[in-house]
Amino acid sequence: MSRILELFGHSTAGDYDWLTIVREQQCPYSGRKCFKIRKSESTVSIGTCVVAQGREVKPLIICPNKFLADNGRVFTDVIHLMELHEDGNEIHLLREQAIPGGSVDYFLVSAKAGKAVDFIGIEFQGLDTTGTVWPHRQAFLASKGINVPEYEDKSFGVNWKMTAKTILVQLNHKISTFEGMGKKFVLVLQDDLLDYMKSEFAFGSFAGSRSEDSMHFHAYRVTAENALVNIELVDKLSTDARGVEKAMSLGKSGNLVLQDVLDKLTTRVDVANLFGP
Repeated sequence: MSRILELFGHSTAGDYDWLTIVREQQCPYSGRKCFKIRKSESTVSIGTCVVAQGREVKPLIICPNKFLADNGRVFTDVIHLMELHEDGNEIHLLREQAIPGGSVDYFLVSAKAGKAVDFIGIEFQGLDTTGTVWPHRQAFLASKGINVPEYEDKSFGVNWKMTAKTILVQLNHKISTFEGMGKKFVLVLQDDLLDYMKSEFAFGSFAGSRSEDSMHFHAYRVTAENALVNIELVDKLSTDARGVEKAMSLGKSGNLVLQDVLDKLTTRVDVANLFGP
């Protein structure tokens, strides 16, 4: 069994035209070319989305774009956190908006008459790997009868600690900005990563999803069966900026006026970005 469970958005247990898939290098979740480029070959995308790890062959997401599966269900799972959203408002999904503390992966925006009235910041976090997945990718393609160049037989692992520390530092830099504006910030991650963070960091102030909290964690379980790799929301936790600070040292807080963010989002709202039901 291959340790690559999903390649370019397709389950490796499925019967596909792998030669065409690898040639096109498209990510079906983002609708773009896969952004995971080989360092030694800038024109070649790696394409690995989900891998198997451990004796239990646990499916682990190593590409954050996997969270875009199922027509963006992770976004519909957070709409209720927009307190000013009303029935009939437009819902827009905007990529990468800079705020004090860094760039946010997505903004889900509620707009009325073309003007942003509310929003949620959303960050995706996949798992970082050590070593290289490339030999396993090539071995899988060779097993499907595709000629691949020779490659070294190397292994890879999952860097749980670095993944967790990196995202907590990023949250520390951004959450005070959202809390200062009275808005919600959501981290979308795999349930296994959340379990690791609970065990290794001070998560005592985190509890079940509370509407008054600014920082929300939405954890998804990954299953690989019947030639499909699915995600399912299984856990929700929340806290405030102080809770994130307790989990790890608080970084520089941002200072941003709420109306400034609403105005910036309004300039990017248009029907072409409309997020359907």
